[in-house]
Amino acid sequence: MKYLPALRRAAATVACLLLSVLLATALAAPAGATSAAQIPDISRDATTWVADEAEALSRINEVRLGRRLQALADSTGTEVKVVVFRRLNYDVTIDDFADDLFERWYPTAALQANKVLLVMDTITNNAALRKGEGVTPLTDDLVQSLIADSIGVPIRAGNKYNEAFLGTTARLAAVLSGQADPGPPEDNIDIQVEGTFTAAEDTDTRTSTVWVVVLLVVATIVPMATYFAYVLLQD
Repeated sequence: MKYLPALRRAAATVACLLLSVLLATALAAPAGATSAAQIPDISRDATTWVADEAEALSRINEVRLGRRLQALADSTGTEVKVVVFRRLNYDVTIDDFADDLFERWYPTAALQANKVLLVMDTITNNAALRKGEGVTPLTDDLVQSLIADSIGVPIRAGNKYNEAFLGTTARLAAVLSGQADPGPPEDNIDIQVEGTFTAAEDTDTRTSTVWVVVLLVVATIVPMATYFAYVLLQD
């Protein structure tokens, strides 16, 4: 009987630790979400054109994008900013995010006039583009094609983010410079009835589920082991 208080304290300590871990696991997923307010404000930075919060782009290609967009701004006056991040809040769409960020960075029509904002969430691979009233070469049909084709085709080919943004900005630069639209890339991806690759969001969900199951099993086994240890000590 003299071991009973110590065993009870040990069991209580283990239970508290397990509850803390379970709570932290449950809260981990939304903690990784990004809001527009968390994106570094590069709107007035004349030397920074890309905010890659998801680290989806290689450093060399991020520099290439920056140089291209800098040259475009110098020659046309139109500023294109690119934002790549990992995860949206659950109740926010990519269009909501783009609207919020565009209005935060450029709160007036005058500031928005010659601005273009391209954003992408790498968990869902959804993208959106916002433009000011002065960016007339970008028609609604062209914007739709940029998102669905110039970005969509390389992404569907295997999450080729570098290729997607290099191709999209090259097309943007051509159109905004008054040149002919080079058009979207060819989409040679066969449509699969049943996917053979796990989506990133599925992987995240499954990983969290596995951790929860493991912790629940541990939470069940530890008290049982403590009880049996107590019984053995009593005997």
